[in-house]
Formats: sequence, structure tokens, C-alpha cells
Amino acid sequence: MAETAVMLSWTLISECPIPGDVNDLLVEGENAIAAYKTLRDSAIFTNKRLIVRDAQGLTGKKVEIYSLPYSSINMWSTENAGKFLDFNAEVELWTRAGHIKVNLQKGVDIRKFDKLIAEAIL
Repeated sequence: MAETAVMLSWTLISECPIPGDVNDLLVEGENAIAAYKTLRDSAIFTNKRLIVRDAQGLTGKKVEIYSLPYSSINMWSTENAGKFLDFNAEVELWTRAGHIKVNLQKGVDIRKFDKLIAEAIL
């Protein structure tokens, strides 16, 4: 497959409780399913999209919110070294908006993450 430039890149550190204030972002019929801690905030899987909240600036009061509807994902791939010496894994998403790379730290179950994406898209 031809190499494409990565438009966005996120790092997910570990699974975490779903933030209570995410309900303010959800539309009718949308439910939060899982959440992951990022470097400064969180990524939330819902039954309709992936929401990534990115705190910015020194104080983190400015927050940028990315909303990726599953319907815009054309293809994805996962890569890891298996159980032995697997310190991180990578997920790549090819979307109508561009190419997105998600780095998963050791605390994130790549197969659970892969299944979340598959159940949402397929």
C-alpha cells in the first residue's frame, strides 16, 4: 500500500473511567462505551464516533475536541510485537478526512481496541 502522510497522531496511555462531562457532547441516542487516557486528556469511544479531547496551553484550560464519526473511516490497521517485549502498539486509520495514527502504550489492550473499532464500523 502506498505510504500516506499522517494528518493527526494521538497517544493513548491506559483505559480509564468515562469522564462524566462527556455527556454534554453526546447527541440523542449516543452512548459512551469506553475511554482512554491521553497525554493531557482523554479519548472516548461512543456507539457513533471517537471523541478526542486535547487540553492545550500551559494551564490546559483551552480544550480542542476532535470528533471522528465511524462512518468516515475507510480502513484501519493494527500493529504490535505480540506478548513478548510489546511496549507499544500502533493503530492507523484511513478516513475521508485524512490519515490518523494512534499510538497505544503498554497498558492498552490492542485486541480490545481493535474490536471496538470493528464493532463500530462493520
